[in-house]
Amino acid sequence: MTPEPKPTAETAAPEPEREPSAEITPEPGPETSAEIAPEPEPEPQPEPQAEETTQPQPESEPQAEPVTAEEPADAPAAADDEKAPQESPALDTTAPAGGADGVGSAEDAAEEEAQAAGPAVPLARVTSLAPGLTTAYKAAAAVLDQRSLTGARAKVYLVLDRSASMRPYYKDGSAQALGEQALALAAHLDPEATVQVVFFSTELDGTGELTLAEHESRIDGLHSALGRMGRTSYHAAVEAVVTHHEKSSDPALPALVLFQTDGAPDTKTPATQSLTAAAKNHPAVFFSFIAFGDPENKAFDYIRKLKTDNTAHFLAGDTPRELTDTEVYEGVLANWRP
Repeated sequence: MTPEPKPTAETAAPEPEREPSAEITPEPGPETSAEIAPEPEPEPQPEPQAEETTQPQPESEPQAEPVTAEEPADAPAAADDEKAPQESPALDTTAPAGGADGVGSAEDAAEEEAQAAGPAVPLARVTSLAPGLTTAYKAAAAVLDQRSLTGARAKVYLVLDRSASMRPYYKDGSAQALGEQALALAAHLDPEATVQVVFFSTELDGTGELTLAEHESRIDGLHSALGRMGRTSYHAAVEAVVTHHEKSSDPALPALVLFQTDGAPDTKTPATQSLTAAAKNHPAVFFSFIAFGDPENKAFDYIRKLKTDNTAHFLAGDTPRELTDTEVYEGVLANWRP
């Protein structure tokens, strides 16, 4: 019998294994339920707790959202940046499409147009060099604008009659005043603001120059140095102007000639021939006659009846010195179209 308990002891070892299993079925039911309870409790309980925590998390997420939004924002920003360089080369291609030279030339053209649209010499320079011409300069600007001539460019000539009958007009300052008015006009038309002066009587008496730096009493001084006054030969002055303009740096540039006289030419045929030749060979040279004296004087019939396209006339009257700058410019520029 002793050997039997040994196997029973061996079998007891598996039996206790079965006994706990048998005991586990009835007993562990509550025990396992107690043990399982904590497992399902964390599952359902932490789930709502996790949901509650997730609920405050989305509340904290709006704070974290800018952080997370920054990352996606950076991503689309990078995408935008990627598009931006695609747009920038497009802009770059448009620039080279015009060409660097094209852009430069356009700017140069704009500057040239801007310069051409205004006076050749600005008011500030005229005021600093020739303050006495400021009033005439402003009057010239207004009349040029009225005639749609603002920005026009031309060389200005002043022809002065030195026949004996002109003596009173030199004495009362009318000739000097006309010279200053011509210079103020030249400041609008000529970047050099220079007036070439031609004195004539029986022949070409002499020439001179007016500038902003040297114009005060200049006409009187030049006239006094020329000596005796003579007769009236238009052709001598016309030919002198044309010759000077032909030899200038830019003979194709328009020329406005203020041709002052107080009577008809002594010899009309040479005068007409010289004006006709000038109109044919130098159409850009325009002669604007300024008559000092009685407007009803028959002597002025000659300039009234001139038919050439390069001439016009303005009757300044017996007292031209009393005319305003505006009146003089309106008369001189009435028919000039460079």
